Amino acid sequence: MADKRDLLILGGGLVGMTLALAAAKKGISSHVVDRADPAELTAEGFDGRASAISTASWNLFTNIGLAGALKPLGCAITNIAVTDGMKPGRIDFEPAPEDGSLGLMYRNRDLRLALFQAAREESLIAWHAPVQVTKRERGAHGVSATLGDGTVLEASLMVAAEGRRSPTREEAGLNLAHWNYHHRAIIAGLFHEKPHEGVAWEIFYPAGPFALLPLPDDEQGRHRSAMVWSVNEKDADGLLALPEKAFLGEVLGKMHGVYGAIEADGPRSSYPLGFQHTARIIGERLALVGDAAHGIHPIAGQGLNLGLRDVGALVEVLVEGMRLGLEPGEAQMLARYEKWRALDSFSVAFACDSLTRLFGIPGKLPSLARRIGMAAVQRTPPLKRFFMDEARGMSGDLPELLKA
Repeated sequence: MADKRDLLILGGGLVGMTLALAAAKKGISSHVVDRADPAELTAEGFDGRASAISTASWNLFTNIGLAGALKPLGCAITNIAVTDGMKPGRIDFEPAPEDGSLGLMYRNRDLRLALFQAAREESLIAWHAPVQVTKRERGAHGVSATLGDGTVLEASLMVAAEGRRSPTREEAGLNLAHWNYHHRAIIAGLFHEKPHEGVAWEIFYPAGPFALLPLPDDEQGRHRSAMVWSVNEKDADGLLALPEKAFLGEVLGKMHGVYGAIEADGPRSSYPLGFQHTARIIGERLALVGDAAHGIHPIAGQGLNLGLRDVGALVEVLVEGMRLGLEPGEAQMLARYEKWRALDSFSVAFACDSLTRLFGIPGKLPSLARRIGMAAVQRTPPLKRFFMDEARGMSGDLPELLKA
């Protein structure tokens, strides 16, 4: 007899696995399918990226039982320092003591380890990885995916969580608006002499933004940060090919000595920067979540948080519908999910794209104009408060799972 489940989640990354766990907490079963080997995804050095977890996203992790595993591994963001090339006029986004931090920084590897361990212990999650999907089918009465070994997985609703290049989205014919910024993000971990004190730096240069994101000290007590350096596509390969000493010299010049001497923490990597947004995030018995629905520039650190808001909204819609006797995948439930997420996801994507075009793309905004704009924000408390609320992810119509 086929093991038919409520959800068939294609993509078991950070968003897909969080969805499976959040659904399981509400009694909703799932198949989770991923082509990548979990052991490779969690290997030290595989992925040097780090993610900012907003207050709302932390509430989600807490509500699905991950806070205990994750809390010791994160670093609170106490201040976001924004500057135009370290010139006068720096903005400090520093919350009042009663507001807590502006979020938490985590290495993606640590997030995966916690999610994967929780998934292994959850009977409502059937995890299939590494496997290839050779066929996807959606019909009036259910959905299925055929794996490379001939296994057929069945469910009521298919969820595409495969990221920006989602084959499920493409196969469904959901139109995508997208463009390339012709920049790459160079990612590297850094050890540094001086403590970061929880400060996240966003330093704008004529060639593109340079960010330093605070991470916890390692087991030896060494201070650590994650670096995200946006560079022109034509310059990326050259920088990646530099010997370590020369590369660190380039990085040190961008840091203006704020953390003293630096060393490399693992290998460096890069990925292309672009924008994409899908007008429709549902189809017949299909829902898109995360980067499969919307991919944004990392300038505001909201990409993963946007996907986790998708998770909270979809689970809430499914729970309410199933309570009324509907099954996952029914059109009226999916329509509610799309309506709920449409304005929020578009607003965040549009805001990030606008910030990128103003601050993150060379030649779009003169340095003097940037500094004038930053000074205006500094002198306008309500505007600063708005940006801090956005960083915490506490604006808009939040799903229950993202509330404290």
